[in-house]
Amino acid sequence: MFTRREALRQAACGFGLFGLRAMLAAEAASPLAPKAPHFAPRAKRVIFLFMHGGPSHMDTFDPKPLLDRDHGKPLPFKRPLTFAEGQTGSLFRSPWKFRQHGQSGLPVSELFPNVATCIDDICVLRSMVGDSVAHGGAVLQLHTGSNTFTRPGMGAWVVYGLGTENQNLPAYLTIKPGLSHGGAKNWSSAFLPAAYQGTAVAHGGIKVDELKEPIEYLENKGLTREQQRYELDMLQKMNRASAERYRSDPELEARIQAFELAFRMQTEAPEAFDIGRESDATRKLYGMDEDMSRDFGWQCLMARRLAQRGVRFIQINHEYGPGNEVGWDAHSELIRLHTRTARMVDKPISGLLKDLKAHGLLKDTLVVWGGEFGRTPISQAGDGRDHNPYGYSMWMAGAGVKGGHAYGATDEYGYYAVEDRMHIHDLHATMLHLMGLDHLKLTYFHGGRHHRLTDVAGNVAHKVLA
Repeated sequence: MFTRREALRQAACGFGLFGLRAMLAAEAASPLAPKAPHFAPRAKRVIFLFMHGGPSHMDTFDPKPLLDRDHGKPLPFKRPLTFAEGQTGSLFRSPWKFRQHGQSGLPVSELFPNVATCIDDICVLRSMVGDSVAHGGAVLQLHTGSNTFTRPGMGAWVVYGLGTENQNLPAYLTIKPGLSHGGAKNWSSAFLPAAYQGTAVAHGGIKVDELKEPIEYLENKGLTREQQRYELDMLQKMNRASAERYRSDPELEARIQAFELAFRMQTEAPEAFDIGRESDATRKLYGMDEDMSRDFGWQCLMARRLAQRGVRFIQINHEYGPGNEVGWDAHSELIRLHTRTARMVDKPISGLLKDLKAHGLLKDTLVVWGGEFGRTPISQAGDGRDHNPYGYSMWMAGAGVKGGHAYGATDEYGYYAVEDRMHIHDLHATMLHLMGLDHLKLTYFHGGRHHRLTDVAGNVAHKVLA
């Protein structure tokens, strides 16, 4: 039997092992500690570019020559359930020309001249399918896999499966999310432990120019770090006592985890959010020198900076807000609204893809672009388009994705997915596969059964993999 002094004397040069064991034990105790994937991953992280409102696929990445030919004629087949039943009109051609780009020759509309220069890194998913014609259910399903129930967000599932590479920043972060159509339910952890919920930075109703510097939120100028730690320990002691008394209180557990994360963020978040360290050339690459694209450009630049620092799942949101009251939801005035909206995001998105590539990050970062559904090939209110979840486009780029490729197809008018249909469950299964996770094995037991992001469906779209 050794005393502590004798044990340390006998350990000699192995003394550091005691400290190492303590560090490893602390890391293992964290729910956000890195975890081994099910198999070798193609991607280490995800950046999701959410286009709230539903971009029109036949005006962006899915050209339809038959719409040009039959413009003004009635739809030649039965129309499915639509959002605005009484306002539908005739076939409506795209007001924008498509041109082939890159070595692949994939067509992109003139709405996206900058993204078009990156098309050889992009796989366009032309056969997306969802289950809701209304924004609320469609947005919820895109984020959580369910259009009716509160379920964990896809970022929460990714972090639950893999943990994170940086304990001092949120593992799952959503920048300027919307507060409508599900709001916080879209990035919540639901029945998963609270540590896996998304951390929101501001919301879509605030312009970037109106945000205070993040360092102002993170600094506590009246206390030293040791004093803050003591204060937090006392507060957490009371929270833990309450947690013992009121078992299974997810809100209390979320509060405990949020306090701990906020304390750790003080060491790294101010530097991560300080874009003043970036050159003028980089800011210009993201369109931050232009009023129209400065807001989304800041978000895209932040996504690259967070990806560099080991954040596992980053979502940036093009939301309803000042100067963009309806997002992509062009029920009328399609030409004016889609032109303006595309100008807000086109240069920032291309800047993000090019900057990720220049930093060597695109090879292990999965970038996903899209909205909750597409639009109809028939007009609404004269010069608009209604919601269409029956066949629309999203795209992926980066790690493990076949660039310069179009997957699936809609019919000749762009109403229904008819080839390699890709339901949202399939999108989620494919995303998890690229992260090294088997969607059938990534489960959590709750309410008497095992749940997963893809529910009881989902197939990996192997044709999109490089």
